[in-house]
Amino acid sequence: MSPALPAAALFAAALLAAALLAAAPAAAQPASAAKPAPAAPAAKAQRTVLFMGDSLSAGYGLAAPQGWVALTAQRIAQAKPGWRVVNASISGETTAGGAARIAGELQRNRPAVVVIELGSNDGLRGLPLAQSRANLERMIQAAQAAKAQVLLIGMRMPPNLGREYTEGFERNYRELAQKHSAPLLPFLLEPVAADRNNFQNDNLHPTAAAQPALRDHVWTKLGPMLK
Repeated sequence: MSPALPAAALFAAALLAAALLAAAPAAAQPASAAKPAPAAPAAKAQRTVLFMGDSLSAGYGLAAPQGWVALTAQRIAQAKPGWRVVNASISGETTAGGAARIAGELQRNRPAVVVIELGSNDGLRGLPLAQSRANLERMIQAAQAAKAQVLLIGMRMPPNLGREYTEGFERNYRELAQKHSAPLLPFLLEPVAADRNNFQNDNLHPTAAAQPALRDHVWTKLGPMLK
């Protein structure tokens, strides 16, 4: 065999090895050459304002966007974008109904603020003041135990129910707010109550035109709570 053949074979083998190295996949490069993409920042969860009220908050006799709670939700969306509104108000609701529902609403919505506007239907039915007070207190305590702030909205009763009842009714809200260190709006209808034209034919529920005034009235207490 000619001595030149081994040299030629070695040369061919070297060329083949070089070709295999050139064709090696990029994965063969050191892992440190690739840098992971930065993680996207997590979206901030919205906090919830839960309204627990009666027909005055449920928008009785109004289109859905006209009630003061719906108008408040619009303002919150613009001025406090980190918050959302859940309106769990029911027409005809009493403090007993609210006290029975509060635990489920707290669990379902996990609110940071709870607005309680109840008691009118208790008063109109002449229910015992001690009973209404106990129900409102149960709601306040449940909300605060769930780490929520409470805004208590009060009402007033007409004088035909008697001085003792009307004064005791109003006093319930004031004393509960003081006892539990909760902000109090003493009378929801204060900005509209003096003018009969602000009410629907039943003389109980404010008209659509009166709702912005109620929104602005409640906002004086609610707005500073939404930090």
